[in-house]
Amino acid sequence: MNAIASIDLARWRTGGSAAAEVERDVDRGLRRAGFLLVYGHGIPAELPAQVRAAARRFFALPEEVKQRYAVTVGGRGWIGPGKEANGYAEGTETPPDLKETYAVGADTRTGDPEVDEVWFLPNVWPEEVIELRELMTAYTAAMRTLSDELLALFAAALELPANPFQGLAARPTWTCNINHYPPLSAVGAPEPGQYRIGPHTDFGTVTVLDREPGAGGLQIYTEAGGWADAPYDPAALTVNIGDLLAYWSGERWPSGRHRVLPPQPEAPEEDLVSLIYFYELDHDAVVTPLEPPIGRVSGLQPVVSAAFLRTRLDAITIG
Repeated sequence: MNAIASIDLARWRTGGSAAAEVERDVDRGLRRAGFLLVYGHGIPAELPAQVRAAARRFFALPEEVKQRYAVTVGGRGWIGPGKEANGYAEGTETPPDLKETYAVGADTRTGDPEVDEVWFLPNVWPEEVIELRELMTAYTAAMRTLSDELLALFAAALELPANPFQGLAARPTWTCNINHYPPLSAVGAPEPGQYRIGPHTDFGTVTVLDREPGAGGLQIYTEAGGWADAPYDPAALTVNIGDLLAYWSGERWPSGRHRVLPPQPEAPEEDLVSLIYFYELDHDAVVTPLEPPIGRVSGLQPVVSAAFLRTRLDAITIG
């Protein structure tokens, strides 16, 4: 899928003409699709593999055990089947997504209860899979470091004199979802218009995805090509930008629209687990969109990160 640019962070780190070429590729790739395939990210392959194995042990537990950790969308813990429908984020009424999730997030509390009880909830760790806490703590720390580097790269790709995100992500909000997409035998035949994840864009700045490929896997939408299977390489991570970063870019870069297909008849026992790190900014960060000629749209008003994100999270929550 040529619309999705492949970049190598290791080349960008070398500086000089190699870095400049990577920056140009980033800008062109994000303008086309809001997605990148990122090599040279520095995440050791064994870490996501260990997280995925521990997550599978949790998802295999009886439902009455998982119910002890049940939360709604935006919470910390198990988000069971039928609780989320991502298509609502873009105004499409769809059946619930065919997945279950274990979610963790930023817990660097501010001391303000009204803020902390929304954005910095304490994480919940299953007693039955005690290794998940240590693994996810290491994984999310690595994801934050990578996301900060990606934001610095994106600022450089626009030839900005400084990285504006350095002052906007001192205590950022973020969520890391472990999504389990069960096989057809577990979820039954999909309803019309039902997906593992319905068509949507993400809400924050950067999303970093470590995924397993499958027949019922990730598809990406572009204006030029419509829906197509996302490229996959086990050596790379899939990165897309969300609505907040698209807005900051003055709509120069579109938020990456995507979906995850339902289980397919030709692969009825396909069982996938994806690790998705959603990065944002400080809850009170004021995001001022870039004006033309860098931005594409003039006159966009500044927004506060938390208020911008809250309306989108509420839209996808069922019940």
